[in-house]
Amino acid sequence: MVQQHLSVDRQNLVGSRIRALRKGRNLTQTELSEKIGILQSDLSRMEKGEYKVGLDTLFKILGVFELDMASFFDESDPVARDDRQLWKEFQGMDEESRREIRDFILFKKSQKTPEIPGE
Repeated sequence: MVQQHLSVDRQNLVGSRIRALRKGRNLTQTELSEKIGILQSDLSRMEKGEYKVGLDTLFKILGVFELDMASFFDESDPVARDDRQLWKEFQGMDEESRREIRDFILFKKSQKTPEIPGE
């Protein structure tokens, strides 16, 4: 009984990580399922923890998100490899350059117009 409970917990962990990564990249279930060669309905069930994720499917998902297995399960570091590289580049800059980048980010965020529901 305990073993079955642990298995369900692991399925939920894997499914929730897949969902978080997918949403973090603004991918729909359909888009991700097409990239990894499975049905959208199967991906939905995997994300809900209703369906076990096969190792071959997990490796395809890792490839899409450019993650290794350790990074996938490390909840303290969910950032993709390209984002980590960007962070390293930022860290290597002088303080003036960092300030300019922060200012630019604030400028870009201020330019976003809120979405109006129904339009």
